[in-house]
Amino acid sequence: MKRAISKEIDDMRSEYDFSKMNGAVRGKYYKAYRTGHKVVIHKADGTISVQYFKLEEGAVMLEPDVKKYFSSSESVNKALRSLIAIIPSKKREPAHTK
Repeated sequence: MKRAISKEIDDMRSEYDFSKMNGAVRGKYYKAYRTGHKVVIHKADGTISVQYFKLEEGAVMLEPDVKKYFSSSESVNKALRSLIAIIPSKKREPAHTK
């Protein structure tokens, strides 16, 4: 019986198929990527370019299953405002930050 392939793997390009690589782990650097990362680009002329990326304050990353329903920041904000409107007023306290 052939092993079932999840939809996530079906959507992945064949060149990124980790099942063919020994020791590869999907999502190994996920947490580090979310906290900030750098990209080092080695150019053909021998120069190196380094770019740093970090989520801006207040930025939120959507999981893929949620992202497919929202095409823009505006659509996410509209949906969240709709939810906020139905929360009873006594529970509308700001979230505690760490």
